[in-house]
Amino acid sequence: MPCLFCKIVARELPAEIVYQDEHVTAFKDLHPRAPTHILIIPNAHLVSVDDLADEVAVNAAAQCLRVAREIARARGLTNGYRLVTNIGADAGQSVFHLHFHLLAGRRLSWPPG
Repeated sequence: MPCLFCKIVARELPAEIVYQDEHVTAFKDLHPRAPTHILIIPNAHLVSVDDLADEVAVNAAAQCLRVAREIARARGLTNGYRLVTNIGADAGQSVFHLHFHLLAGRRLSWPPG
């Protein structure tokens, strides 16, 4: 079955894309958990952080972190933001394409779950 996020990258499925370049796509989460909830994904298909086994994969994750910082700065998230990635079903990963949740806009509690 084709990956949902790969289809968003290819613009075969609709999404409210807030950023896209040759390495990374970022879009608003359909079920936001905070006033700002953006998913940031590498355009190349990687399942999770566990796939970061070579330089290309590590670079893809680093590009996601760069974009997260750029989005946070552009949106003026000066009070802070949280980046979350889930690895595996027991951690809550439901789409098996590496993605980072950028959450902000309210006070975020700890522990998260």
